[in-house]
Amino acid sequence: MRKALFFDIDGTILSDITGTIPQSAVDALQRTKELGNLTFINTGRTICSIPKELKGIPFSGYLCGCGTYIMVGDQVLFSRSIPHERGREIIDLLYRYHAVPVLEGSQDCYFPERMTRFEGAEHTRRYFRPMGLGIETYIENDNFDFDKFVFYYDEQTDLAAVKRNLERDMELIDRKNGFYEVVPKGFSKASAIAFVLEHYGMEMENAYVFGDSSNDLAMFQYVPHAVAMGTHNPVLDPYTEYVTRTVEQDGIAFAMKHFGLI
Repeated sequence: MRKALFFDIDGTILSDITGTIPQSAVDALQRTKELGNLTFINTGRTICSIPKELKGIPFSGYLCGCGTYIMVGDQVLFSRSIPHERGREIIDLLYRYHAVPVLEGSQDCYFPERMTRFEGAEHTRRYFRPMGLGIETYIENDNFDFDKFVFYYDEQTDLAAVKRNLERDMELIDRKNGFYEVVPKGFSKASAIAFVLEHYGMEMENAYVFGDSSNDLAMFQYVPHAVAMGTHNPVLDPYTEYVTRTVEQDGIAFAMKHFGLI
């Protein structure tokens, strides 16, 4: 029976330590496809920020922006942006209460034009710059839309006021270390999986997910075959079927062999 495998990127396939994909993972992904299985990236990143290291691997599809963008093969099957007016309300809200957003769209990521006081935001800016992202259009422009966003906060931020407003129509994922990841309600890595399984007419029992962080929680709760990397957020533990080795210790290949996927 054909299986569908869904992989987070950072800390799962791509090492946070080396910035590379282990050759064992590349080989395992190729082997499982040769056996007829489907492989998908399922990420909080939007499609424009998929790392170049993944582009050479022939995935069956990309599920991006926590379910807001779904591409199978070279065909975009689903795409959803935050309505323009609501997006402007969100930007104004965050600035009013002294938080700083980074906005993520399918074409680009958007930063404040001026440097902020948040090292997290500036680190992200530096990370995206070599990818050509966040350098042509700034948040202060009004000629773009975005699919999801993160925001950074500190002791100057009225976090309660921000959350009261956003929770009306947004899901807030606490990524700790002073920032939240925010996605429109109804969208998640789980909703992306549901879309793909329906598209292929596949049963849940034939789905496997691989992840390590809090934004993987929805897909861990949704799919029974959930693999946590050797280094992972403990929030995943109650929903984890199997804990594999770390990325650097060939964790992906080790788990795929354990489940008979290669």
